[in-house]
Amino acid sequence: MIKFGPSGNCDLFYEQGYKSSLEAPLWIKNRGLNAYEYSFSRGFTMSEFTAKTLGEKCKENDIEISIHAPYYINLASPDPSKVEKSFNYIINSIKYLKILQGKRCVFHPGSCGDMDREEAFSLLRKNMKELVKRIEKENFDFEFLLCPETMGKSQQLGTYQEIGEICTYADYLIPTLDFGHINSLLQGKLKTESDFEEIFKFLIDKIGFNKVEKIHIHFSKIEYGKKGEIKHLTFDDKIYGPEFEPLARVIKKLKLNPVIISESRGTQAEDANQMKKIYESI
Repeated sequence: MIKFGPSGNCDLFYEQGYKSSLEAPLWIKNRGLNAYEYSFSRGFTMSEFTAKTLGEKCKENDIEISIHAPYYINLASPDPSKVEKSFNYIINSIKYLKILQGKRCVFHPGSCGDMDREEAFSLLRKNMKELVKRIEKENFDFEFLLCPETMGKSQQLGTYQEIGEICTYADYLIPTLDFGHINSLLQGKLKTESDFEEIFKFLIDKIGFNKVEKIHIHFSKIEYGKKGEIKHLTFDDKIYGPEFEPLARVIKKLKLNPVIISESRGTQAEDANQMKKIYESI
């Protein structure tokens, strides 16, 4: 079943007097949503006890929780110590995912740095294959999906084509399609149903329908410049896009069941609700 929800807690959550993410699952449920993404963007500051409690509250309220791994990950770094730290960030994220009783872990794959794109992507491919070996050695005893994300800046690795390639390395690898990021890289050219459908068809050919059917999606409007992403916006923006309706039509046409996470700037829950209404109206 398709699911909608916010990334983190929106401004309205705090304006209404709520303070803790432990209060988020019931609040999200009461708004008619059924997904929630918790970000470990700056590291693992949440205790295991709190993570267990949050996971239980999500389960009680039928909220599917996903997590975002720390932003420090760079599997294309030429520095072996940084790559080693990246492996550990991802493996620790999976361990937290189990505590939270979640299924999906999103991560940023890496950046080019001073290398040309071909060299950087070659390193990413090599290190992704090593990551798969490391994960196999951990013998995780629960089902999870590891979801590398499409990125929005020209120096970052993560076009949808690159993400499709690295998602061939293991059954549990599926893409996170961030359509605001993709639109930023394409300089606003993501407009029509066929524009969105082209991306899905490429990935269906590359990794198969079974993976694409349960794909992870981030959606927000994003301001962009010549080098790509600048900042996230709200659905009130009328300049940058992309618009959700053509994507919703393609999701229905292809009979997909993604988890769709709103990353709007401060209005994540409101815009997740708006996406749900658009989808249901089609």
